Amino acid sequence: MLRKTLLVSAVAAAMTASAAHAETLRWTRSADSLTLDPHSQNEGPTHSVNHQVFDTLIYQDMDVAYQPGLATDWHVHEDDPHIWVFEIREGVTFHEGQALTADDVVFSLNRARHEHADMRGLLTAIKEVRAEDDFTVHVETHEPNPLLPNNLTNLFIMSREWAEEHGVEEPQNYAAGEETHAVRNANGTGPFRVVSREPDVRTVFERNDDYWGIDHYPMEITALIFTPIESAATRVAALLSGEVDLLQETPVQDIERLANAPNLKNEQGAENRTIFLGMDLASAELRTVDTDDNPFADRRVREAINLAVDATTIHTAVMRGNAEPAGMIAPPFVNGYSAERDQVIPADLSRANELMAEAGFGDGFRVTLQCPNDRYVNDEQICQAVVSMLARIGITVDLVAQTRSLHFAELAREEYDFYMLGWGVPTMDSEYVFNYLYHTKEGDRGSWNFTGYSDERVDELTVAMGQETDEETRNEMIDEAWQIVHDEIVYIPIHHQMLTWSMRDDIDFQVQSENTPHFKYLRFQ
Repeated sequence: MLRKTLLVSAVAAAMTASAAHAETLRWTRSADSLTLDPHSQNEGPTHSVNHQVFDTLIYQDMDVAYQPGLATDWHVHEDDPHIWVFEIREGVTFHEGQALTADDVVFSLNRARHEHADMRGLLTAIKEVRAEDDFTVHVETHEPNPLLPNNLTNLFIMSREWAEEHGVEEPQNYAAGEETHAVRNANGTGPFRVVSREPDVRTVFERNDDYWGIDHYPMEITALIFTPIESAATRVAALLSGEVDLLQETPVQDIERLANAPNLKNEQGAENRTIFLGMDLASAELRTVDTDDNPFADRRVREAINLAVDATTIHTAVMRGNAEPAGMIAPPFVNGYSAERDQVIPADLSRANELMAEAGFGDGFRVTLQCPNDRYVNDEQICQAVVSMLARIGITVDLVAQTRSLHFAELAREEYDFYMLGWGVPTMDSEYVFNYLYHTKEGDRGSWNFTGYSDERVDELTVAMGQETDEETRNEMIDEAWQIVHDEIVYIPIHHQMLTWSMRDDIDFQVQSENTPHFKYLRFQ
């Protein structure tokens, strides 16, 4: 019998609620949730907001350990390795009073498999989801799938009844700019209810006193007010003045200042996220390049860019040491990580210029780099540094830095030749990276592969690593896939991001490497 239990016990270290010390927490970061629709976007700030309102079957706590959410147990079926069995928590109600049953779980997983759902790439292994009874769900996969539970940590459960009542049985088509009831309204089973929502301005939550976990978590926050502030200086000023209590993603230039400010402190740690540059490798002609041929299609040009973009200088001058220069798009705690591949090649302008000449671009070319200015730590400043670095090998870069809502919408429509992206790996396994970033963009796979890169062997390995149950064989597949894409220089890695959260010094709340604050854990000292 194959049985995989990702949790040692069901909230073994249960905590006692501390309502006597309850109060309001005012929280800020640079970016708002793109939508409240829980299946529309697979994106960090969006998940951070939705985790306050919705629950998942399994989630990663502040130590990134797998914990039971709406599933109290999960295991491979004793008689069929193609079936994962999930036992659903009983006695749970949604914020508007609907009782949670297995039918809601089946509905939610199927909704997240819809073509408009950005979550569907996590569920490609699924053949069928069915309710065996009111509190048991069977998820049948096409092949045995050891990673299925790992893929569910950001898969939020909705009420079927509520979705049908409001006509949101299908997820929002974000790329098309669709507006639905689920975009600004939410009905979850989570620790907080949405009281009001003004996108990009303010979202107010109140504690859900009927939460199933009210006696398991501190739950000391009675009201949570989220105010996204795009300007780094304004965010820091808001914390210093006492207008907000907790600042997520502290600007690196202000870390020391806030550490020394009265009544404030920093919490720091490594983030599960790599920042990199992507290029359209496949199109015969590009939109913003002033040459007849696509320079990015030539590996020598990509290697030249890799040699010109000096990650070490960015680490020192732009990030002030608060990052780790990267050679691959996976941080050290992800299965499949290789310290050898993660080594950063020293900048070499002489060799980079030779490669440009060998590729027929000795006179350089012009291209537009698309960059968010409110998503990653110092994202626009990193792109500005890249512009200067590429100028030294004859590449004239026109920088367009804009808010992430525009950046990701245009990226999803495949409008970019050259772009910045950051990638986290919530499953802690390389299969997630290959599924989204390297597999040919077709069907449910490769949904974030905007490079046009396609390799038959990489595609084969991506599918196989999601099905193979022998650990040694799996890791050999992962290693082979990484070697192929590393040799091809599909992307230009820059660094693994570091996190700093700044807060009042009477708050007890650690950094979570997924950059997801589960506020049900926060305590006031």
